[in-house]
Amino acid sequence: MHWEQLLSLKRQGDTAKRLRKDQDDTRLGFEVDYDRIIFSAAFRSLQDKTQVIPLSKTDFVHNRLTHSLEVSVVGRSLGRLVGKQVLEKHGYLKELGYQMNDFGAIVAAAALAHDIGNPPFGHSGEKAIGEYFKTGNGLRFKAQLSDKEWQDLIDFEGNANGFSVLATSREGIEGSLRISYATLGAFMKYPKESLPKKPTSKICDKKYGFFQQDKAFFTDVAQELGLIANKSGDDIGYERHPLAYLVEAADDICYTIIDFEDGINLGLIQEEFALEYLIKLVKNGIDTNKYHQLTTKEDRISYLRALAIGSLINDAVKVFMDNEEAILNGDFPYSLMDKSQYIAQMKDIINISIKNVYQCREVVQKEVIGYKIINTLLDKFCTAYHNTIDGKASNYDTIVLKLLPERFLHPKEKVYDQLLHICHFVSLLTDGKALQTYNIIEGNPN
Repeated sequence: MHWEQLLSLKRQGDTAKRLRKDQDDTRLGFEVDYDRIIFSAAFRSLQDKTQVIPLSKTDFVHNRLTHSLEVSVVGRSLGRLVGKQVLEKHGYLKELGYQMNDFGAIVAAAALAHDIGNPPFGHSGEKAIGEYFKTGNGLRFKAQLSDKEWQDLIDFEGNANGFSVLATSREGIEGSLRISYATLGAFMKYPKESLPKKPTSKICDKKYGFFQQDKAFFTDVAQELGLIANKSGDDIGYERHPLAYLVEAADDICYTIIDFEDGINLGLIQEEFALEYLIKLVKNGIDTNKYHQLTTKEDRISYLRALAIGSLINDAVKVFMDNEEAILNGDFPYSLMDKSQYIAQMKDIINISIKNVYQCREVVQKEVIGYKIINTLLDKFCTAYHNTIDGKASNYDTIVLKLLPERFLHPKEKVYDQLLHICHFVSLLTDGKALQTYNIIEGNPN
């Protein structure tokens, strides 16, 4: 892979090549990506979507929006630090007009959008959608779908849904947000289709990154960027865009450290444990005099958190640059943090978060509620939508469909498109809106 191609400013529908040296630096194309994402309805909905604690009313617990903003900030730093070294190593890029901040802007935009396709109620929401088709009433549609279409549904994936949010055309809106191909490439952590599932142990094959409905445009983006194909026959898959490693690292750093911090603030993790684990990450950079002057738990944890994130950023940049050639050749099958010098410390922190936070009673109880809500919404809306298109709608089906937003009322011919259309609608609901719609359907006044 070649950096000039990987940094493509092309957008869906372009007929002429966009050159970096011709860009207006006061309104750089990669920064336009960031603006379009942050002003989108799908991004705004993240303010009421679960990060760790579903339906949490606690003001200091992160939601998907605050998490995404923080991942974007970390991603921008990673991009700039890598960009500076890449430009020093590949001087021709400077002659083409590329700057250090271009790398930061691409990674920041892709990181901002990294959770934009996640359904309500966190990762349990993805599983709930898949379970509806795998073991629930949605199983009745299996015979009408291809194997790959079916796999899209039973293994519903927030990353693939995010690609749809950013790129899928709909009536009157060509190319959705029309994000640059470079940013789309950095966004695509898993540049493959849903089957074959986990064909290798490579990080790029861990999950999938696009639905069958988006296959043609995904392939266009991958080929424009010069990504390396790693599948044959009828299967589609590519090695990662190099900057996708930085987006993933930003997410890994933030959820490791900040979910841990949320657990501390919720009282689920004792401060003495937190101090012990975090100090292992920052022992080479801590100012002990400053630390001992901090009198509150919140200030002590914040100080250690900032130092920890800084240590992990610098380490991720080193891993990237040490392996840049292998990454460009498609020969780096790991995440950056898998090769971090702090991998043992990160695993310790993640393990205590799993035990004390992710599996705490409050999370489990609300995940159960989320499963019930999503299952009910999918069943009612899939049934009503499918029956209406087939000309078999009951009066109840007609009433239910009136709850759909206007942009989801357009008919789809293929059963796969119908089902994915409703999954997309449900996935874009906030936690609160999903609960409200469920209560309406179930006849609960409150």
